Amino acid sequence: MRTALTRTFVGAATVFGIAAGSLAGATVSSAASESAAGPAAGTREVSVLAVNNLGLTVGRAKSWQCFMTRSGYEPWEHAGHLGTDSWKAAQRMFNARGFSGKSKLVVDGVVGPLTIKALQRFLNDFGFGLAVDGIAGKRTTAAFYEFNGVPMPNDPRC
Repeated sequence: MRTALTRTFVGAATVFGIAAGSLAGATVSSAASESAAGPAAGTREVSVLAVNNLGLTVGRAKSWQCFMTRSGYEPWEHAGHLGTDSWKAAQRMFNARGFSGKSKLVVDGVVGPLTIKALQRFLNDFGFGLAVDGIAGKRTTAAFYEFNGVPMPNDPRC
């Protein structure tokens, strides 16, 4: 009986706290001017994601991971989801092979415009003829998709 009463009290206090916080938040937010609000990010920015396959299927992303391993840049993951470890491996490869441009990429696993430019230079080395603009548009993602369509040799992780 005592446990049920305690649960009821805690539940009621929680509901009251949430309601009070919502009302307080509504009062404060309505005091802000509309001109202070704006978009959180530009439409051309690349967002940071835990996994960013850039349009690849799981099988083709796994192919990219196997390509990175065979090239000597271990991504530590071969599940077909391009997370930060896969992109760090790619950034190391882009830096080592000169695809990063005038300055080296920060090896942080973030797929930003400089990493996309390096990817575009890399793909152009294979004849894709992409504009090096740092935007992962339709042509870039299609080229990345096509590049990773080649089956990998027998590697137990691939």
